[in-house]
Amino acid sequence: MHIPDIIIAIDGYSSTGKSTFAKLIASEFGFLYLDSGALYRGVTLYAMEHGIIKDDNSIDLGKLKPALTDLDIRFRSSDKGSLTYIGDRCVEKEIRTLAVSDKVSPIAAVPEVREYVDRKLREFGKKKRIVMDGRDIGTTVFPEAELKIFMTASPEVRAERRLKELLAKGENVSYEDVLHNLAERDRIDSSRETSPLAKADDALILDNSDMTLDDQIKWVKAVLSDRFGNHAEKPMKFGKS
Repeated sequence: MHIPDIIIAIDGYSSTGKSTFAKLIASEFGFLYLDSGALYRGVTLYAMEHGIIKDDNSIDLGKLKPALTDLDIRFRSSDKGSLTYIGDRCVEKEIRTLAVSDKVSPIAAVPEVREYVDRKLREFGKKKRIVMDGRDIGTTVFPEAELKIFMTASPEVRAERRLKELLAKGENVSYEDVLHNLAERDRIDSSRETSPLAKADDALILDNSDMTLDDQIKWVKAVLSDRFGNHAEKPMKFGKS
C-alpha cells in the first residue's frame, strides 16, 4: 500500500499502547517515529536529578525555566529502535520507571516545558512522513495532521498492561499502585490549562480494550486505504468516529 507523505498524530490515555501502535505503523509504512512522551520524561528525569521537582510534586520554576534553554534531549537510532539521550547519556531505561511516571504529568503541565517539547517536535515534522504519539499531538503540535487517531481503553485493562511492563523490568509495584497512578495522570492531563488531553474534532477513536495488535494494524490499514483512495475494506467496527 502506498501512503503519501503525511503526518499521523496519535493521542490518547496512558497505557493504551500508543507508542507500540505508532512504532508498528512507522515500521509498516516506512515512517519516522517520534516519541513525544520520551521528551517529557527526559525533562522529568532531569528535574528529579537536579532537585527541581520535589517529593510533593512541587516544581522550582526558577530553576526549571532557564534549564530548558540548554537542555539537550535527542533521539538516536539503534537496532532496538529509537533511544532517548540527554546529551551523550542514554536514559531510555531511567525514563520508563514508575518514579518518573509519577512526576511526568506535573512537569508536562508547565507551559514552558510544553513549548520546549513542541519546538523540538515541529523541527522533525517539517519533512512530514512521520507518526507521533502523545497527549496533544493532533490538537496542539500538529493540528494540520492528515490523520488523527485518539486511543482509549478501560482503566482496568490499561493498568494490567502497565503492570506487566513494570514487572518485566523488575520493578516492585502493585496493581493498585499502577491503577492509582493512571487515574491521577488522567486527571492531571485532562484538566491542565495548557494543551489538555483531548480528542481533536476530526480524530478517529480507537478503543483497543479488546483488540490485539494485529487487529489494530488491520484497522489502521483499512482507514488509510479508505482515506487515500485505495480500494480496500472499510474501517473495522473497532474504531468510532
